[in-house]
Amino acid sequence: MKHLILCADDFAVHAEASRSIAQLSQQGRLSATSVMVLSKRWAQDVALLQDLRGRIDVGLHLDWTSEFALAAGHGLSLSAAMLKATLGGFGRGAAQAATCAVIERQLDAFEAHWKAPPDHVDGHQHVQQFAGIREALVRILASRYGTHGPMPYLRISRAPAGCADTKSRVIAAMGARALETLATQAGLPCAWALLGIYDFTGDLDHYARLMQGWLAAAPAHSIIMCHPAQAATPGDVIGAARAREFAYLGSAAFAAALAQAGVQLVRAGVAQPR
Repeated sequence: MKHLILCADDFAVHAEASRSIAQLSQQGRLSATSVMVLSKRWAQDVALLQDLRGRIDVGLHLDWTSEFALAAGHGLSLSAAMLKATLGGFGRGAAQAATCAVIERQLDAFEAHWKAPPDHVDGHQHVQQFAGIREALVRILASRYGTHGPMPYLRISRAPAGCADTKSRVIAAMGARALETLATQAGLPCAWALLGIYDFTGDLDHYARLMQGWLAAAPAHSIIMCHPAQAATPGDVIGAARAREFAYLGSAAFAAALAQAGVQLVRAGVAQPR
């Protein structure tokens, strides 16, 4: 069997996402989730994960670009965050201290309700690998967790060879290789390949075909990300896609696709280096 991690991003983005992620996890259809701790829902929705402790990986979805980040005072649009990273705005002088403070606050918020360190860290819209953020993140994780227990693993947002399209190439170009190098130097484990990148369009059959392709192409111990929710929520720009993902991941067709691909969904606490 090929071991893969299927991670549902955006836990706590809204009630439907949290409930749906917990339900799919209970069914064994997910093996990890990433939490938006700046959401006010995190404090209450964490209860949905308690019975899953030790059964799935629960990690931090580091956030600079959501409405929650905007409300917290450090948020930017994705395009503004990309430009700021390109210009060195997260990592120079006082800006680096501010970047570190944002990361520390989100780790604190995670631990305050989960009562344990995150199993992994990734990023909303892949900000974990932006210049200035990645350096601060690696330094903080190594310092904060390096002296006791296993360190959180980092998601490297890079499609494996032969699976990259334009969107995935842009994501990787924002610092995948640099983050991997920094993490390796600091002794942080990585899940180095990411699948599940698409444009959130198409019908249920289209998503099924995409998932079947990802299951077949994914290297062992890599991550497939997803964003399921049982119903679309007003204001959620990918709400329809979330509903399609939930419908497929909970279906007999997905169970059959796992068996056909010879895939077992596992926790990534044993994420393997490339």
